Amino acid sequence: MSRNHRPMTPNRRRVLALLCGTVITGSALVACSSGDTGGTPPGQRAGRSATDPATPAIAERYGTTPQVIADKDLSGTDISELFFTAAPAAVIAAPDPVSQQRAASIAVTTGLPMLTATGTNDAALATEIGRLGAGDVLTVGDTAPDLPDTLTVHTDDGTPAAFRALTGTAPEPVAPEHTPAGLLRQVTALNAGDLLGSDPGQPADGDAADTTDTGKLPTRSSDDNDRAPLVLAAPGTGVAAVATARAAGADVEILDHADPRISDHSVELVRSLDGGPVIALGEVFGTTEQFTRATELATTVTAEQPGGGQLVFPGRRMVAYYGHPSGGALGIMGERNPEESVAHLDELVAQYAPLAEEPVIPAFEIIATVASSSPGPDGDYSNEADPEELRPYIDAVTEAGGYAVLDLQPGRARLIDQAKIYTDLLKLPNVGLALDAEWKLGPDEVPLQQVGHVRAEEVNEVADWLAELTADNNLPQKAFILHQFQLQMIRDRENINLGHPELAFVLHADGHGSAGDKFATFDTLRQDLDPRYFIAWKNFIDEDTPMFTPEQTMDIEPHPWFVSYQ
Repeated sequence: MSRNHRPMTPNRRRVLALLCGTVITGSALVACSSGDTGGTPPGQRAGRSATDPATPAIAERYGTTPQVIADKDLSGTDISELFFTAAPAAVIAAPDPVSQQRAASIAVTTGLPMLTATGTNDAALATEIGRLGAGDVLTVGDTAPDLPDTLTVHTDDGTPAAFRALTGTAPEPVAPEHTPAGLLRQVTALNAGDLLGSDPGQPADGDAADTTDTGKLPTRSSDDNDRAPLVLAAPGTGVAAVATARAAGADVEILDHADPRISDHSVELVRSLDGGPVIALGEVFGTTEQFTRATELATTVTAEQPGGGQLVFPGRRMVAYYGHPSGGALGIMGERNPEESVAHLDELVAQYAPLAEEPVIPAFEIIATVASSSPGPDGDYSNEADPEELRPYIDAVTEAGGYAVLDLQPGRARLIDQAKIYTDLLKLPNVGLALDAEWKLGPDEVPLQQVGHVRAEEVNEVADWLAELTADNNLPQKAFILHQFQLQMIRDRENINLGHPELAFVLHADGHGSAGDKFATFDTLRQDLDPRYFIAWKNFIDEDTPMFTPEQTMDIEPHPWFVSYQ
């Protein structure tokens, strides 16, 4: 193995209305008086303004700073506790997708909290129902949690007729999306009567289920709850969490990734709140501290990634040439001058473009320090390129809408010392950093006689510095790539601190050989890998037997975000 100007979307109108004190009716903005405190049907959003008497209650209840509600078991009990002071009833669903979709539809229609029975949380469900003061419970799907005998338990037979009997509303079938983000967006868009996941061919009217089991649920008046702040969710957020927030009148924005910097639109939403409370649903957003830092960056950073947004990944995929300006001996990038290399790379990027849902952009991974067989004047067995030697390649690829990564082969040098040589280049918005542990040597080692390694402590030292440099210069997130083809190359990898929202941590599977060899390496490297890493893949032009085509490369699961060619 070798080393090697935006249209005004409905959600945006709602947020602007929330800020300026208006209520949205269809596409019109209707001013509301400062004394308006209700009148919105259950399951419909309500606006509020800074002068609305509900505002102090919102601040008291939700706080004035961002927070994450982890909802670790996806049961929604924590979400219910946050958004509901009381409710006459609750909807409890089995965890299967069909039950989740139907329960969400009923919860939004009735304005009631939705909870999920996990099979091990009966006590937590009973506690939350008691706190709500609910007298009725509806169970949806194959679930029968152990609840107090004092409750009136309604059962749902899954038919449109039962939906009508339970809610008093004729169902409007909605075919479900099949992506996590798409399904959550459907839940946020539900109106009273929408029945997600129902069969459009099944008649909505007819004989309802036995009313002793399926009587009409008590519904919650919008006056029962304070209006809610902006709420963010993402793939990994539970359906119950989103449905409960919507039932409480919250404006829920579904992001493609659990970070408010994912797109220009989400950044704009956070900025428009001017410091107001933002609630993130699900532990996919990290800790409250990490989410707070991400929202701070969304409001202070002005530069963007190629194509928009402040995050490196997701939002785009990169296809990169690897090399050094000295020539082709150190990689394909150096075979041509900067402009010619970009043009050549663009032909490869065009082959990848139809294979990905995200935009595909060109990138250069530039070897900034090259491991050497001789110690050199400084004795570190690494030759450090003059930063100005690298700048033409950085300029060429970034001017083409791409990205540049500086790769360090440190020899016996400290990684942090080498990284600091390129401080001025790393202050550019579209330049990241890669650590090549194969060439990190011990005090008595020399290149090519062994495979090097790095410990988490040294990786963290560089990550801390790079994150601080990024924040101090108001830069968008930077790619931080770790090359690896043996487990020993990054020792105690589990101790690497991934809690830097300024950095996108990328694990680069860096092995060559046959397809079987490469996949064996790839699968080994991903064992116990923290899901916050983005996956990268390298194709070796001469050493792979054979080299993967773009189609084969993008068939790899998980699909690589960064593909480099050497």
